[in-house]
Amino acid sequence: MNLSTISKPTTTNSPPHPSSLFPEISKCKNMRHLRQVHANFIKTGKIHDPLASAEILRFCSLSHHRDLVYARKVFSQMCEPNCFAYNTLIRAFSESKHDDDALNSLFLFYEMPVQKAARLQEGKQVHGLIVKFGLVYDEFVLSNLVRMYVMCRDMDDAHVLFYKNITEFGNSSKLVRDKRRQEGNVVLWNVMIDGYVRLGNFTASRELFDKMPQRSEVSWNVIISGYAQNGQFREAIEMFREMQMGDTCPNYVTLVSVLPAISRLGALELGKWVHLYAEKNGIEIDDVLGCALIDMYSKCGSIENSIQVFERIPKRNPITWSAMIGGFAMHGLAKDALDCFSRMEQAGVKPTDVVYIGILTACSHAGLVEEGQLFFNHMVNVVGLEPRIEHYGCMVDLLGRAGLLKEAEELIWSMPFKPDDVIWKALLGACKMHGNIEMGERVAKILMDLVPHDSGAYVGLSNMYASSGNWDGAAEVRLKMKQMHILKDPGCSWIELDGVIHEFLVEDDSHPKAKEIHSMLEKISHQLKLLGYKPNTTQVLLNVEEEEKESSLHYHSEKIAIAFGLISTRPETTLRIVKNLRMMVLVLVWTTGKLLTVMISSAYKDAHRFSYETQVDM
Repeated sequence: MNLSTISKPTTTNSPPHPSSLFPEISKCKNMRHLRQVHANFIKTGKIHDPLASAEILRFCSLSHHRDLVYARKVFSQMCEPNCFAYNTLIRAFSESKHDDDALNSLFLFYEMPVQKAARLQEGKQVHGLIVKFGLVYDEFVLSNLVRMYVMCRDMDDAHVLFYKNITEFGNSSKLVRDKRRQEGNVVLWNVMIDGYVRLGNFTASRELFDKMPQRSEVSWNVIISGYAQNGQFREAIEMFREMQMGDTCPNYVTLVSVLPAISRLGALELGKWVHLYAEKNGIEIDDVLGCALIDMYSKCGSIENSIQVFERIPKRNPITWSAMIGGFAMHGLAKDALDCFSRMEQAGVKPTDVVYIGILTACSHAGLVEEGQLFFNHMVNVVGLEPRIEHYGCMVDLLGRAGLLKEAEELIWSMPFKPDDVIWKALLGACKMHGNIEMGERVAKILMDLVPHDSGAYVGLSNMYASSGNWDGAAEVRLKMKQMHILKDPGCSWIELDGVIHEFLVEDDSHPKAKEIHSMLEKISHQLKLLGYKPNTTQVLLNVEEEEKESSLHYHSEKIAIAFGLISTRPETTLRIVKNLRMMVLVLVWTTGKLLTVMISSAYKDAHRFSYETQVDM
């Protein structure tokens, strides 16, 4: 046999160990070196590589120079920690000599993304062991045991355990004097409130909050952020006001939590107070708080203040650049948005997919179709980012506003995933804008099938019919809405006076000063008619006489808010009225009870953008 003809066994090279891919981590001699490498990874974007972030975590968790506090921070910044990341941190906590860390490993295990039912059964077994070994009265163990039930969404068992402890605590004078037990008790209340907030049960969470014998900063932050994140913006601001009047001072987390609510209600003066409070109390305006302030000022119509906050942030990352670009886009300042994007690239910051949403939005509102298409292609082909449905939504809006309705519809059907109602509503809005009834009917039908109880498609189609004079078609759509019990979201306006938010609806007469408000409305209407003003009734889509159309405009929610502002403020006071989709800034000058000058600087916000116009009537 010729040995040369015998095949040698093939050998496969085993994949390199992750540590060999990042020698700079392996060479770190202490945590100071590791922090430098970590900072470099963040700056260069390498930290988004799951292997890189896992190796950073492994070093600060398991090396001889371990720092578990830093490790937990690294872990919390991972977008989607994998099983290796969980196992690394669980092992690190388990090997720690501190009892608290050992328990942390247990509760980190419960947080792993697996079936909660299985975790709950394991948790109950651990609960049994805790009782068996007499640890149930340890404050740390007890609060984390309740947290386990909360994380598993078993509020019934959490409730039983919570009240059993509260009852025993209240019946023991010795425990009341125990400061550690008091602090543990506050933590327990906070865990329960957070659990109800997570489930969206704000009645139960608020009831518990109001009953708390002692509150901490965390107590306030949980309830404020819960309201803000679930669209209950007025409630969030009211809680923030209550906190200010109490003994607990707002901290960094409080400010970050309340600013989104302030943004949505356009409470600029309150937002300015938050900004000033942070500066006076030495609260660092870092990238997170800075972004919240930039967003707040942008949404409240003050882009100048947004720019000032942005320029003062010492270290800018993709998040801060994205916030500023989004602010420019919101105000229709496309050139500034594009310039900001160029500055970001020159600074060596890699744009994220969120940055491109801002850029595409800016192009859409400025009618820059070619530029928008170029940026979309740059994002996909050069930067290598996968387009999300939001990017396609921006492109549909871009094409639709430019009248390229056919191209917009074709783009929707070519998407690699199923279009949602937001994208179809963008196309429906474009159909109304350009009077394409045929496509509008088709799109509205798709929307009615997709979200049958959402009023958007019905109202949009009805308005299209009304605009074209097809009153029978509009009435038919309205009748269908009535039969299906679909209600249109009512128009609502807010005005902030002395830090208090006042809300008004259409034809609202519920305010204590309703009589004075209506008297002021009549006075304004009379003065404007003397100046030759005639109401624009073209957008009153009702089949009624012209006089009735004018009357319907008279009691719009924003006009009621303006009238209330006039009777409640001094002359030459700037009034900021925020409506569902529109913000107006008015400066009115009154002398001897007579309207001499009306200067209106309006910022109309069509969901995403402000456009400016100034009008002076003498």
